[in-house]
Amino acid sequence: MKRFFPWLIIIVGLLVIAFAIRQCRQRGAANYQTAMVARGPITQAVTATGTLNPVVTVQVGSQVSGNIAKLFADFNSQEKAGEVVAQIDPAIFQATVTQAEGDVASAKAALELAKVTASRTQELFARKTSSQADVDQAMAALHQAEANVKIKQGALDKAKADLDHCTITSPIDGVVISRSVDVGQTVAASLQAPVIFAIANDLTKMQIDSNVAEADVGVVKIDQNVDFTVDAFPMQTFHGKVVQVRNAPITVQNVVTYDTVIGVSNPDLKLKPGMTANVSIVVAHRDDVLQIKNAALRYRPPDATPIETRRTSATRGGQPGGARSSAQEGRADRTVYVLPGGTSRPQPAQIKTEISDGIMTEVLDGLKEGDRVVTAELTSTTAAPSPPTNPFGGGPRRF
Repeated sequence: MKRFFPWLIIIVGLLVIAFAIRQCRQRGAANYQTAMVARGPITQAVTATGTLNPVVTVQVGSQVSGNIAKLFADFNSQEKAGEVVAQIDPAIFQATVTQAEGDVASAKAALELAKVTASRTQELFARKTSSQADVDQAMAALHQAEANVKIKQGALDKAKADLDHCTITSPIDGVVISRSVDVGQTVAASLQAPVIFAIANDLTKMQIDSNVAEADVGVVKIDQNVDFTVDAFPMQTFHGKVVQVRNAPITVQNVVTYDTVIGVSNPDLKLKPGMTANVSIVVAHRDDVLQIKNAALRYRPPDATPIETRRTSATRGGQPGGARSSAQEGRADRTVYVLPGGTSRPQPAQIKTEISDGIMTEVLDGLKEGDRVVTAELTSTTAAPSPPTNPFGGGPRRF
């Protein structure tokens, strides 16, 4: 046993030296985080927020001023076109109509008198007992009486119209979604018609008015599919279609957006006016395509040659790996780094990409399924994070 003891010590020493040499070699070597190129579906979408609104909303107002005497409609009540929804106190307007009727009767009596006077004056002129001036004056008085009758008749018609406007009716079939007055409240229509009710025509068909940023509006087209959620039903996804992209820009704090109208079917009336919708407009969709993580498109080794860097910068487009999907169309030439099996250094590869969902990007050419692309570099010399320290004194807490 004593004869083998020196050999045992030599073997252990050789093992310790080999382990130390291996650790020294690996200390400066780089370890790579990789992701596999795989197949799967990918969807590129434009995200935005918007507000749910009825397709047709009519604000019912009052053309005359007065006190609200009666209300025949309330929130959520179903109304038909022509049904009475409110009544303004008609007493003052009824008195105005009565006065206008009296003025018309007086004007008609004056007209009859003017006709008789004109006829009598013409007879006297025919007998040479009256002058031409008397005839002219009598005819002028007759024409003034006729005009006065028209003036009084117009005032009567206006008074009757104001009396009719005291009865407010619904202009469309729909649901009352807003009521702005109560019984006894005075409405003043001197400058503009005060709104009494807001009536939505059909809540089973609604629309989302969403604000799409100017960088994304170029790929938004009519009839594109839309998925959206609302806070009231966070686990349910609703669907719609783009029906209009309005050309009027909306600028808020130097941010330009465009109103994109999305048609929504609401047969079960779950969606209510005013809800905030988180919209995802589907720009493009692919099934079973090669895709890589966007982190692989961002990775560049520290010792990349200037030629590779310039080529990468020239071909870099869109916003790979952004928080939301890029709205850029067309194919792009990109550079990624592939880690072949059995090697320790990644090799650059030129690829062609197309759509991206913000996490994954479609690969058209340059890679095959199963390849491993580098997404990050981890070196063994990276310092481990130190444990949190107590700001009130003492060293790090140990448990």
